Amino acid sequence: MPSKAKPVYKGGERMKFIEMLHHKSHFSKTEVERLLQMLKQQCPNSPKIRMDRNKFNDFVHKNFEMTDEMIVDRVFRAFDEDNDGFINELEWVKGLSIFLRGTMEEKTKFCFDVYDMNADGYISREEMFHLLKNSILKPATEEDPDEGIKDLVEITLKKFDYDHDTRVSFEDWTKCVKEDSLLLEALGPCLPNLKTRNAFLELVSDAQHDTGMSISAQQKMKGKVTY
Repeated sequence: MPSKAKPVYKGGERMKFIEMLHHKSHFSKTEVERLLQMLKQQCPNSPKIRMDRNKFNDFVHKNFEMTDEMIVDRVFRAFDEDNDGFINELEWVKGLSIFLRGTMEEKTKFCFDVYDMNADGYISREEMFHLLKNSILKPATEEDPDEGIKDLVEITLKKFDYDHDTRVSFEDWTKCVKEDSLLLEALGPCLPNLKTRNAFLELVSDAQHDTGMSISAQQKMKGKVTY
């Protein structure tokens, strides 16, 4: 079990970097430092502090109970802003900021980016089909389960497609989510549920660390969050 994360970088440039991450996120400077320490613990033998796809998938599976491989892969891509196949320190803090404490506007954009599988700025009928087919359990007795998914796609597209061009733009998506926030994750869960979100934040937040309780002590009490 990891001990309570402590600041490990003292240089002026490092502190400027932490200050920058603080301003680009919803985390305090000490919370940023704890998150950077967590990332470092994920890649102890790597010459660079960055997380690859497999380690990220394992991390969100263990800590946020996200098991849908297609969605988790899309979440990784949403974190990986420079598309280099790794999540660096900047991407880690910015991604978790939206993931854990994002505004409704930030989460709306995040979910849209996850569902826009080819990153062309639209969610197509085909993308909806793949996302819904992957996330919905099909009855074993159903002869052609794809037909039911196709019907659901048409219902979903009709709900989101405000300008009737047979695809969902970010503007369409935003309008619909503003009218009904329950539709934010309509194409598959891509954000932490409340239970796992709160459990993870308890390891990071200043309020918890102000109590003097170490991370290892918190984990013994909860038996939950893992690295």
